[in-house]
Amino acid sequence: MEPQLLHDVAEHVATVVIRNPAKRNAMTAAMWDSLPPLLETLAADPDVRTLVLTGEGGTFCAGADISTLRGSPLEAQRLAVAAEEALAAFPKPTLAAVRGHCVGGGAQLAAACDLRFAEEGSWFGVTPAKLGIVYPSSATRRLVSLVGPATAKYLLLSGELIEAGRALRTGLVDEVLPGGELDERVGGFARILASRSQLTQAAAKEFANGRADRDAYWGERARESGDGAEGVAAFLERRPPRFTWSVSTSG
Repeated sequence: MEPQLLHDVAEHVATVVIRNPAKRNAMTAAMWDSLPPLLETLAADPDVRTLVLTGEGGTFCAGADISTLRGSPLEAQRLAVAAEEALAAFPKPTLAAVRGHCVGGGAQLAAACDLRFAEEGSWFGVTPAKLGIVYPSSATRRLVSLVGPATAKYLLLSGELIEAGRALRTGLVDEVLPGGELDERVGGFARILASRSQLTQAAAKEFANGRADRDAYWGERARESGDGAEGVAAFLERRPPRFTWSVSTSG
């Protein structure tokens, strides 16, 4: 099977799998290029409420396929940035499930997700300094927002890898799970995310990402949706809420 991005949808959770086993799931140019349209399709699917990004087997992603940098490094970087930005802009919750190495472009993709859960023994690194590549400003800002300038500089200036425990302490990952427990935890938490109000989640993602001009817009969506009334009624009646507002059908 050729290197590719696989995906499926089950229980309102879309799972996207990075598959390139010959190169530890390194991203080829074609894989970078295929991610934005795939995300657009999943964002428009009303059955998708949450997205999980992971790698096949024991590695998340070893970065960009270095052979793709020989021809046009700038074009390869353009494709990677476009994929990263499409993932960061995905309007529903995103969760990276990391085991093994999460390096270079893999770290870019993980950082572009809303949350990152990792298995013990995972390693993280941002390695452009090993290749003489200028790391994109968008990716640098995103990294700084996660781990702060000191740790971002440590990673960027040295290209050294850090283990999952240190990644947790710095804020690069949100949870570290013992070996064999990652899939169960990710699956359970993804279903929790899928059960929550998409209205709340979509607004929270915008605000958390720094947008400050849409309070009136989201206030109007809240008044129209009825999700608030449903949430309160469900709480008082001690039942699961049935939220109806959907990113996919909101226009």
